[in-house]
Amino acid sequence: MKHQEGFFNGVRDHRIYYQYWLPETEPKAVLLVVHGLAEHGGRYMNLVNHFLPLGYAVYAVDHLGHGRSEGARVYVERFTDYTDTLSSFREMIRGWQKDKPVFLVGHSMGGLIGALYLLSHQNELAGAVLSAPAVKAPDDISPVTMFAAKVLSALMPRLGLIQVEAEGVSRDPAVVKAYETDPLVYRGKVTARLGAEMIKAMKQVGAEASRISLPLLILQGGADRLVHPSGAQMLHDGVASVDRKIILYEGFYHEVFNEPEHGRVLRDVEMWLKAHFPRPMR
Repeated sequence: MKHQEGFFNGVRDHRIYYQYWLPETEPKAVLLVVHGLAEHGGRYMNLVNHFLPLGYAVYAVDHLGHGRSEGARVYVERFTDYTDTLSSFREMIRGWQKDKPVFLVGHSMGGLIGALYLLSHQNELAGAVLSAPAVKAPDDISPVTMFAAKVLSALMPRLGLIQVEAEGVSRDPAVVKAYETDPLVYRGKVTARLGAEMIKAMKQVGAEASRISLPLLILQGGADRLVHPSGAQMLHDGVASVDRKIILYEGFYHEVFNEPEHGRVLRDVEMWLKAHFPRPMR
């Protein structure tokens, strides 16, 4: 396994951290990991360790204000700062892995970033895998609360509002402990601006999902306490992709790649990728 890392200049001239893992042989395809809220790309080692021996290269970028990237923590001026950064990284991958099929793998807020990215860039990808995509605002958020978030976003954009519940990421206590002690995981409250920008992005994806037509696999934990499973079903039903599939894992929490049964999830993704690979895979 070959591991490389570096930085590139992203939006608003911030230094953006990236890393990638290459198999021992020439890569057959590329997995582009788009991580979730308050975390970073280095938390996907289960996925890396499963797919590298199968001949996949895995690339990950830390979003603006996340992980090792610069920027105010979990803060963004515009949600498109994330998709613009992802687009720049995709172009870098094109230079490194010419003509290799690229599959986007987006989790949680990364699923929202990924879905928004697909609206304009799906022709650059062979398919997408979205895990617990945060594409739908929780049903218990009232219009008054949404309006308040919008006002705070304008007046006090860096004000912290909510915090990610660590116990909700996985049923595996070791994963929760690692999450809580990881210095690159932000344990403070999410800023008002990011919250408001996420809601705007959710509305756009909900309104324009029918523009998405590439092969799509959606994975969702049935007992997810951080992202309601109904969002995954809404996205599945809303896209125009003839080739689409949703897998609901009953009893699983938010991070299906980090659940005790993650091997089952990764094998499901493996089988789906093989079925969508342009050439037969050994």
